[in-house]
Amino acid sequence: MIASLCCISSCALAQATKTFAEKLGWPKGAKVLILHVDDAGMSHDSNDGVEQATGNGVATSTSVMMPCPWVPEIVAYIKEHPQLDAGLHLTLTSEWKNYRWGPLAGKANVPGLVDKQGCLYAGVAAVYFSATAEEVDKEIRAQLDRALAMGFKPTHLDSHMGTLFAKDAFLEKYIKLGIEKQIPVMFPGGDDLFYRAEAKAATIAELKKQGKYNEGMNIPDAPELAKAKDMGALLWKNGLPVLDDLHNSSYDWQMPDIEHKTDEEIRQWYTDHYIESIGRLSPGLTMVIMHCTNPSATFKYICNDTQKRKGDLMAMLDPRLKDFLVKNGYILTTWREVMERRQKAGIEQ
Repeated sequence: MIASLCCISSCALAQATKTFAEKLGWPKGAKVLILHVDDAGMSHDSNDGVEQATGNGVATSTSVMMPCPWVPEIVAYIKEHPQLDAGLHLTLTSEWKNYRWGPLAGKANVPGLVDKQGCLYAGVAAVYFSATAEEVDKEIRAQLDRALAMGFKPTHLDSHMGTLFAKDAFLEKYIKLGIEKQIPVMFPGGDDLFYRAEAKAATIAELKKQGKYNEGMNIPDAPELAKAKDMGALLWKNGLPVLDDLHNSSYDWQMPDIEHKTDEEIRQWYTDHYIESIGRLSPGLTMVIMHCTNPSATFKYICNDTQKRKGDLMAMLDPRLKDFLVKNGYILTTWREVMERRQKAGIEQ
């Protein structure tokens, strides 16, 4: 009963308050999207995917992994295409087995971020248990410093593998850096209706897999959303834009037998899934995260998700997705435009 009343109250509040998209000047009911490609700079193939998805497809934004080997190539491209919306994919992990990178702050300065190979840890959990917030702060500032030293001014900040969201103390450093430098940070501080639903669906799927799910059992919201509204209000108060929602589901999609499918079959499957999932988004400003890659023959030696990354790229290039977005009135934007609108909006909203 109490849960039902809370739900009704939350829905009523959502209807009574403006979305962040409205606060930024878009009309009531508008569905505004940042179609964002992660992992620029990771490899040449990743850079090629970014260039194709944003240059020839519907993707509108990307972010760069500054510790990675192919950063000079993508930074040169960004300089040649100043209209490209490009931020920093703040990187505290190095997840691949045979293709790795280390911290830009230097091993001696951030020992809690470094494994026995002298690289960043492979997983988020290791960072959670080993690194201090001060080390995290040093590293993300070093990554920003390298970008600025290269003449690359990022349009926003976001987090590789969500590591900066793993611990409140890490998140505070991320938010502080954005506010201090007045660089927008990726943060879903709105109602997060899609993100909440997807997180619960993933939890239910895992419980079913373990044989622990009972129909009707209470599934709590993802822990990272506990303070989402408060953090969103803080960011807005300090002059930064805020997302209403986050679509971060595509990397978890599992196309059956994808390794044996043709490119056309992969394109159709991924486009169908983007159309279906985007179609479930509520009004507001939503960032849709993907990993578009144009894989060469050697990319399989870097990453074991070659086909799904290719699927993201082919969907962004598919005229069918573009037609869907146009016919259904979706508004595509960038972090650059969002920040410009935030500056115009002023304090009172």
